[in-house]
Amino acid sequence: MKEVRKISQVLESKSTIEGAGVRLKRVFGYQEVPLLDPFLLLDDFSSNNSDDYIAGFPWHPHRGIETVTYMIHGEVEHGDSIGNSGVISGGDIQWMTAGSGIIHQEMPQRGDGTLSGFQLWVNLPGKQKMRNPRYQDIQKEKIPELALDDGTKIRIICGEVEGIQGPVQDIVAEPEYLDIAIPPGEIFSHEVKKGHNAFAYVFQGEGYFDSQKDQLIAPGRLVIFGDGDRVEIRSDKTSLRFLLVSGKPIGEPVAWYGPIVMNIEDELKTAFEEYRNGTFIKSV
Repeated sequence: MKEVRKISQVLESKSTIEGAGVRLKRVFGYQEVPLLDPFLLLDDFSSNNSDDYIAGFPWHPHRGIETVTYMIHGEVEHGDSIGNSGVISGGDIQWMTAGSGIIHQEMPQRGDGTLSGFQLWVNLPGKQKMRNPRYQDIQKEKIPELALDDGTKIRIICGEVEGIQGPVQDIVAEPEYLDIAIPPGEIFSHEVKKGHNAFAYVFQGEGYFDSQKDQLIAPGRLVIFGDGDRVEIRSDKTSLRFLLVSGKPIGEPVAWYGPIVMNIEDELKTAFEEYRNGTFIKSV
C-alpha cells in the first residue's frame, strides 16, 4: 500500500523587500537551507497595488542556479546579457538556467494594477553550475491542463500526471511543478517519488494536506511534506488552489550570497570578482 506523506512543517510567508523596492512575500529562503533541497527560495509577488512592484528587478547577475518565474496575472518584461528578451504574461512560465552566469532584469508592467505570480529558485549540482545558460519560455497555451471528473484542474508545468507530460524538460533536479485547483469538499491524491522533497504553497482557499485532517492550511502558508509515496489533499468549504512542487535532493554544500549560489566560499568570491571585472559571462 502506498504511504501517504504527512505534514513535516508548516511555514508562514513573511513580508520583505527585494530588487529596487518590490514588496513581496518570502515563502522560504536562506534560513530554510537545506530543508527543501534542491529548492532554495520561493517568493510570492502578488499585489493589487502597482506601487508594491513597479520598481522591479533591474540588471543583476545569477550563477549556479535556475530561476523559475510563473505568472498568474499581469505582465513582466525581461531581458538579459546574451540577447534574450520578451514578456511573461498570466499563465506563462519562464525556467531560466543561469549556469555559468547571466545578467538580466525583470520589470513588472503596471497594467490593470494587479500582478500575481511566483519565483522559485532551484539549485544546480556542482558539476552543472558552470554549464551554458538556457531559457525555457513557455506560453500558457502550451501548458497542459488536466480536468478530473470531480472538477479538479491541474496545470502541468513540469512532471507528469496521468500520462500527460509538462512542457518544461531536461531539468537536473527531476522536478514536478503543478498548479492545482480543487473544488469545495473534494480530495486530490497524487503520487510523488519516494525520497524526493516535496512542498505545497496555498494561495487561494483552505485545505487539509495529509490524511489526518487535523490542520487547516490557509493562504500564504507553506506545507513541507515528510517522505512517502503520495500526497492526499482535501479542500474545505471553498475552492483550494496551491502549487505542488517536488524534486530530487542534491545533497551538496551550499555557499550562497545574494543572487549567486555555489558550493564553496572561494567559488562565490571568484564569481563576484568576475562580475566586477567584466568576465562574468562565459557564453554568448
